[in-house]
Parts: sequence; structure tokens; C-alpha cells
Amino acid sequence: MRVNTLKRAAVAVALALPGAAIAAVVAAPAAHADGCYTWTRNLYQGRSGADVRELQVRVAGWAGNRDIVETDGIFGPKTAAAVRRFQQAYGLKVDGIAGPETYAKLYDLQDNDCTPRHFSYSELDDGCGRGGWSGGPLSASQTRQNALHTMWKLEALRRKLGDKPLYVTSGFRSHTCNDQVGGASDSQHLYGTAADVVSRTSSLCDVARTARGNGFSGIFGPGYPDHDDHVHVDSRRENNSDGIPNGTSWSAPDCGVR
Repeated sequence: MRVNTLKRAAVAVALALPGAAIAAVVAAPAAHADGCYTWTRNLYQGRSGADVRELQVRVAGWAGNRDIVETDGIFGPKTAAAVRRFQQAYGLKVDGIAGPETYAKLYDLQDNDCTPRHFSYSELDDGCGRGGWSGGPLSASQTRQNALHTMWKLEALRRKLGDKPLYVTSGFRSHTCNDQVGGASDSQHLYGTAADVVSRTSSLCDVARTARGNGFSGIFGPGYPDHDDHVHVDSRRENNSDGIPNGTSWSAPDCGVR
């Protein structure tokens, strides 16, 4: 189900008006009038707020090689660069400013529950078939939010692979599920920050190599033990739930990813 297009059309018109008119027109629809999220102002370097963070979640997959976009609500150079890559990828005006055209594309990609068009919560929930987001080290709500972040990165990866389907074989795992499948005790799957993926149109090496520019700080694929039939991607650099900062860790030796 898509969000209320009339409300979004009104916001788009308002964003294009001079400053004085914006205050009068944008005040009508509430920021959360839709099932997911509606932006009510243009965003660019120097701006901050919850709306910036919502944008950062959605462009996190356009971070660039070996980089990440922090979801800190501060529109800095990394966010601007990610917006520019997003704009270029979808044939929009490339200016690093999130405005009506950029929002229109995000709305087009975004389902009513905030997930990107080609992925869903059901694909990323408990990998042992139990469903739900509890049973890990974080609250269910935080784990679910992490999974949403992961999905938007996967959407960007999918786009860069030619908009061909990517299939998630394992997403979030509870402690019980992780033990059942023999996952590492500190697996990123426990936090909702990881996904194992396969493709029927791209080689696993193509997936692993492409993922280097999609904000993933953990990549494991062919040549790494037990990863010859899928590619694992995660956001470990952004997950310091134990208070210990994580670095970048890539290993798909058969693909030249290190």
C-alpha cells in the first residue's frame, strides 16, 4: 500500500515556493501524516534534525567505497555525497540537496511501513522461521530499526547490480536461532545489522565487490570459511551496542575483497 499521494503533492509544491509561502502551506500536513514519513523542507549541508536522520537511513547505501553515512541527524559532507550518488543512480538532478525531486523518488521506493520497495521485514526477521524481533541483545524495536537500515543498504546494492533481485537467506537471528545455525557468538545477525544474500543474475563475487560501496563495513564471501554459497554483509562500524567501536572487516579472498 502506498502513502497518501495528495498530501505528498502538497508538500512538494510547498517546498518549491518562496520561504514566506512555505510556512503557510507546509503547516497543513503533519510530518507523520502518512503511514511512513513525509519531509516538509529541503535538506542540505548545515541542516539537522529528525528529518535528516530519516533521510540518512534511506541514502546510507550510497556511502561510497569503504565509507558509511552516520545516522546522526546532521547533514554533513558524507550525507551530501550520498544524496548526490542516489540522485545520479536514479537520473535526478545531482546537487546534493534533498528536495521535491529526491523525495519523490524516495516515496516511490518506499512502502507504507518504511521498507524499501524490494525488501520486507518478513525477509529480515528471525532466520529460523520463528518470526519477530526479540531474543537478541537489543530491544525488539531497536533490532527492527537496524533491520530497516540494512534493507535500505540492500536496496542500493540491488540498484547497483542492475535492479535485479537479491535474495536474503538469513537476516536477524535470536540467540536461540544463532546457536541453532552455528553462528558466531558475536554475530551481527543478532543485532539486525546483517544479511546473507544471493543472486540469480550476478555472481557472488560481483555482489561482494559491489557491496564495498554500499555502506557495509562487514563483507564476507567466497573464499572465507563457510561463505562460498552466499555473501554476508553487515554494518558493524555503526553497531557499538557493547560500547566497543567496531572497524571494517572484509574477506572474500576468491573475489579480491579484503
